[in-house]
Amino acid sequence: MTQVPERLRRLLSFARRPPGPAAPARPARQGHNLFEAAAVYVAACAEDDQGRAEEAANRVSPGALSFGVNELACRALVALARQRNESPLVVARSLLGLRNGST
Repeated sequence: MTQVPERLRRLLSFARRPPGPAAPARPARQGHNLFEAAAVYVAACAEDDQGRAEEAANRVSPGALSFGVNELACRALVALARQRNESPLVVARSLLGLRNGST
């Protein structure tokens, strides 16, 4: 459970990283499903597989990847909340190691 915040930090660091001057050209993005890329990216980050995460990130634009990761997070949170019979907010706070209090 304590690894969740670190994994989220690594996952979100991609979105905050400014484009470097010597960034390699991205391959053609046509034909890649943004949800597939997001699923591979998040799974790779969870498994600490940086190479696979970078490869998945290069499949789609950063904005599309961000949208896909957000959609995956929402769906996963709802599914986990239903499984635990708790509200999504309670589950989200629990996963992030936050106290269950008022916002």
